Amino acid sequence: MSIEAYQKAKQAYAHIGVDTEEAMHRLADIKISMHCWQGDDVIGFDTLESLSGGIQTTGNYPGRATTPQELMQDMDQALSLIPGQHKINLHASYAVFEDGQVVDRDQLEPKHFQAWVAFAKKRGLGIDFNPTLFSHPKAKDATLSSVDDDIRKFWIDHCKACIRISEYFATETGQTCVMNIWIPDGLKDVPA
Repeated sequence: MSIEAYQKAKQAYAHIGVDTEEAMHRLADIKISMHCWQGDDVIGFDTLESLSGGIQTTGNYPGRATTPQELMQDMDQALSLIPGQHKINLHASYAVFEDGQVVDRDQLEPKHFQAWVAFAKKRGLGIDFNPTLFSHPKAKDATLSSVDDDIRKFWIDHCKACIRISEYFATETGQTCVMNIWIPDGLKDVPA
């Protein structure tokens, strides 16, 4: 946008009572949380299987990040083009397992996200977090609302693990970590 275009927009907004300079000043303090899945179509790194469980993406778009390092490079590129200081948002399926020591989602620990914390701290970023209650053999019919006690317990334990990981992110980055639980059980378009 050119300076001239901004000045015209500033005048138009002033006409309806909006101070654009004040609005931009206030926006400078609002962090945007960039979601990890924008770089790889939600596939994550804990499985190579296709997506399932209410996800409407394929996980196979051309050029998607296939490793945590590629995703971090893509995030660096995007962040270099977005003014301000922001946050990243990770799903639990973006754990980074060292030496092939993969654990199931109910056994995730902060150590599985150390690479992301190092990435965030180096850049002054906060981290928000999501449990991953989809694309898993135990997410075929339901997760937290499953009538199967073992399946429901697995997902409860996964969410508890994610709370501990969220606390770790907040402690390590010194920034609030918002944990958002998206539950794919049922129909989103038809509330109870």
